[in-house]
Amino acid sequence: MRADLLLDDIDGLDEALAAVDGFDASLVGGLLRPQPGQADGPAGLAAAVAGTPLAARVAEAAEKTVAGAGDEEHFVALAAARTALLGAAHDALVLRVDEVVGRPAADDVADGPADAGAAGAPAHAPNLMVAARSWLCDLARAGWRGIDHDLVGGAAPVVSAMLADPAQRRLATLLDGFAAELAACCPGAALERVPVRRWADLWSRALLLTLPGAASAPATGSATGRLLPLGVDVHEHPTAVRAQVHAVFEPADGGAPRLVRASVSAPKPDTVVGAGLWQLLRPHMSLLAAVGEGRAVELAGMPVTAEGDLLWDDACARPGAEADVFATARVALPAAAGYAVAPLDRHPARIAVPVLVEGYRVREEAGGRGEDGEREEAGGREEHGGREEAGGEKDGGERDTVVVLDVAGCRLRVDTDRVPAAGPLTAKAVTASGACLGLLRWDAGEFLLQPLAVERTSRGKSVGVHAGAWAGGTTDKAGARAEKAATDAVKVLRERAGKLLRK
Repeated sequence: MRADLLLDDIDGLDEALAAVDGFDASLVGGLLRPQPGQADGPAGLAAAVAGTPLAARVAEAAEKTVAGAGDEEHFVALAAARTALLGAAHDALVLRVDEVVGRPAADDVADGPADAGAAGAPAHAPNLMVAARSWLCDLARAGWRGIDHDLVGGAAPVVSAMLADPAQRRLATLLDGFAAELAACCPGAALERVPVRRWADLWSRALLLTLPGAASAPATGSATGRLLPLGVDVHEHPTAVRAQVHAVFEPADGGAPRLVRASVSAPKPDTVVGAGLWQLLRPHMSLLAAVGEGRAVELAGMPVTAEGDLLWDDACARPGAEADVFATARVALPAAAGYAVAPLDRHPARIAVPVLVEGYRVREEAGGRGEDGEREEAGGREEHGGREEAGGEKDGGERDTVVVLDVAGCRLRVDTDRVPAAGPLTAKAVTASGACLGLLRWDAGEFLLQPLAVERTSRGKSVGVHAGAWAGGTTDKAGARAEKAATDAVKVLRERAGKLLRK
């Protein structure tokens, strides 16, 4: 691992992010009657894409917007330019990660499943798309400081109508979560701090998803071969939870190994936390049992998208032989390439590349984060309504102790805030480790590592500690106690729900 490359500057990255930040700042005050200082935001976007096919449309959109005459078409053009810049930043960062780990880039191998078909689909209910786009443009005109309950409430009838159509639920849940978050912050004029990057991400993503074909289902093919799990990333907020398993897939036909993901989501009451989350997720995916038991999974015709997401079907999977996660990371992971990422999903905050780090020293230091780092991305989590904050930022930018790995003299911060409470992996386990398997991410101007599992020495033997160790059940005392408490809570909630339904 060339850790020194993580510290090198990437040409054009700072300029691209600065152009995005400038436009995001203009959304705070609104685009209805831009103040003199806000003109730089749209103009900066236009300048940043001047040499691209977007140039003419974005230049016109910027001019009209600065003059206070921007309409829906102009706002869509600005959102597209913003998304293109973040996509370019994402691609540059991913290429740097590939250089760091010495892994083949996605473009060096076949793009997507061999039998993947076209993803084109007809537009659904265009009147609802127009209504959603109109609401989003009204938000942009008012700005985050100008939102009130009447404006935010305008999304409710659109969302209600969209939720009835499965083809529109992706956009509907994003709008629903976005509106709920804005409503919780009304009136905008009284906000002490505006989550500028996060709300701009939600706004631009939702606006582009209202365009015909933008929310089409991804192309799918099938995967047959051996799946070697690496670890589980748990995403949680008060009303939903998702477990995303990162793994290496080895095709049965001897093709190049690929990095894939498999996810399962479930609604949840806010009283179910910690190890209790697995009870909600476990019935939906046999893969979680394989992760907990440290086994491979044999796949036969498992649906997979062109982006490397397995559409999990237990009928297409059977348990395989034992597979040590760290053996997989040392042998199979270095040669596994990722899939190409869809244009709307290219965002620096969505980068999550499995890597194995060894030969480091651990130290603790005072740390914290800026007010509006990359973690305030929300566009990639619309399955949870867009409400989930991606990070563990202290209110007011409070500083706290962070764990840092010294890899060949290079500093790599460990993101212990992302380690789920639903497993035995802790910050203490990381500090006592000699090897760490995790997801390399980008946050607020630096790369950081989210641990999925660590390896440490205990009584002369190497012992692994995994974030998903309790996914399939556990005999661990702490895990068993947490499961029992969660079982009791779920039982009571189900009884109460049953009584309400009977009434």
